[in-house]
This record gives sequence, C-alpha cells and structure tokens, in this order.
Amino acid sequence: MIRIGLRPGPWKRGLVLAALALLLGLGMLLHARIPNRIGNLGSLVETILPWFGLFIPVLLAGALWRRSASAMAALLVPVAVWLHLFGGLLSDKSHPHRSSDLMLVSHNVRADNPDPVSTARDLAASGADVLALEEITAQAKPLYEKELATVYPHHTVQGTVGLWSKLPLSDTRPVDILMDYGPLADTKPAEVKMTYNRALRTTVTTNQGRLAVYVAHLGSARVNPRTGFWTDSRDRGARALGEAIAAEQNERVVLLGDLNGTMDDRAFADITSRLRSTQDAAGNGFGFSWPAEFPVVRIDEILVRGVQPKSSWSLPATDSDHLPVAAGISW
Repeated sequence: MIRIGLRPGPWKRGLVLAALALLLGLGMLLHARIPNRIGNLGSLVETILPWFGLFIPVLLAGALWRRSASAMAALLVPVAVWLHLFGGLLSDKSHPHRSSDLMLVSHNVRADNPDPVSTARDLAASGADVLALEEITAQAKPLYEKELATVYPHHTVQGTVGLWSKLPLSDTRPVDILMDYGPLADTKPAEVKMTYNRALRTTVTTNQGRLAVYVAHLGSARVNPRTGFWTDSRDRGARALGEAIAAEQNERVVLLGDLNGTMDDRAFADITSRLRSTQDAAGNGFGFSWPAEFPVVRIDEILVRGVQPKSSWSLPATDSDHLPVAAGISW
C-alpha cells in the first residue's frame, strides 16, 4: 500500500527563504554594526549597500515558486528596510537650474586621459561657474590651463587637483591629507608634499558672500582576496579632510572631489557629520559616477554646508573613467 504524504502548508513551506529574507533585512538595517576588524567588511558592505536590494526580487521569485506564505511575509522586512534607507533617492528632489546662484562641477579627468583637450572643452561648455578637476598630470596641466582660460579667468592647481572659477579666488593653500606618505608625513620636505598633494582649499568671492571651497582626491580603495577591502590611505585622508573642514571658519563650505568611497561608508563620518551631499538633498536617483561605462557607485561627490542644494546630476561621459558630477546651489 502506497501512502501519499501531505504537502506542507503555505506557512511551513520555504522556511529557508524566509530565514534568508530576514537575514537580508537585518543585515541592511544593522550595517553599521558589521565590524571592520576582518577585511574592512563593514565598509565594503556599506559601499555596495543599495545593491543588496537586488536580492529582494530573487527571494520573491523563490517564494512565488514555492508558494510560501512565510517567505512572502518575511520579505516585507528587507523591502521596508531598503525603502527606509534609499526610498528617498527614488524621487526627483531637484529644482530648475535657473533657481541656483552657482553651478558647481567636479571631475576626475583620469591621469591617462587620451584626449584632455576634448575633456576640457566639454567641461567648459557645461556652464559651470566653479570647476574642480582631480588627477591632473604634469603633462596635461598646461593643456587644461590653456583650454579653460577663456571661460575661467581664475584658477589654481595644487599638486594633482585644481579649481577653475569665473569668480575671484583668494586664500588658496594645499590641504595635507597624508596622501602616499602616511606616518612619514612629518619627515617629508615641503617640495615632496607638494608633489603628492591631492587636496586644496580656496575662497570663491561671490556677490552673495565668500564661499570656502575644498577640492580633494582621496586614496584608492581596493578589494584584495588576501587583505579584503583595503582603504588605509583613503581613510587617513578622510580623517584629515574632516579635521580641516571642522576647523574651517567660513560658514559656507563646499567640498568637491573624488573621495573613492560612498557616503554610506562609516569611514566618511567626520565629513558627513559636517557636510551634506547635494545628491541626497537635491538629486534624482542615486547619481552613480563610476565606472563611466556602467556606473555602479557614487564616489565623486559635491557636499555643502551653509548653502542650499537646488539640483544635483551627472554630466555626459568624457574620455575619463569617471562621470563628471554637477550641482546647483543657492544662498
């Protein structure tokens, strides 16, 4: 005699899927508690945190296939958490550019850019009032200076970062973010520091008042199977940059640059506690900027204090591996 077993009910099917859904939701909700002791795992998770939402439709497909009520119910947790973290980015918070007092653009132009002249012309045509460039090589510097001179009568280049402006600049100086020489910073002569300088601070004088502008290119972040998510140089630079901004006396501050990390990463707490992202405040979507061919993260940022972000967006690709990012701000 053959006995036919009863199939488990919908609340008893798909318990593994339900557990995975709950784990996904808790992982996103408690991302700040994931430790960095092993391979900088916490920072890595926070860097790609929005993409954890892709697991939701995968689990949903499994729940529908198993006809599991428990898995469907459990999926409400990661959906709610993801919407809590990133739902605000799905709406368009930008205002027309004409409502802005100043247009800012930042672009990592790429050290091995095959056509810096074309890149400079594209950026000059963007309409930016203030233009920050990162990864300027000694060979490309005169090309950028020549092509941008007509539109931007004021500029400064400090090491590998520069700022071009339609408005006067003053009180310009390099900012030591401990790049490439780390614990030996105090022993390096000034000319060596300048060679490796990747941050500057200047003042832009506008009709509405003085604006302190920082341009920075923090160290690289790399994923290595042996060491995990390596960010030592970047994190040192982020802390040093945060200290410089904390000491800034001007109430109106802008930071433009390639920060080699997303603002969800705890490594930028010293910066995000004092400045806010224009993309979060006035953007449309996530504003991913790298890599240019298929952007998956926003590591190029415009952050502000004391001014009102009106709009934030990405510009068309140049010959760089980064997209230029732009923002309109108002007093």
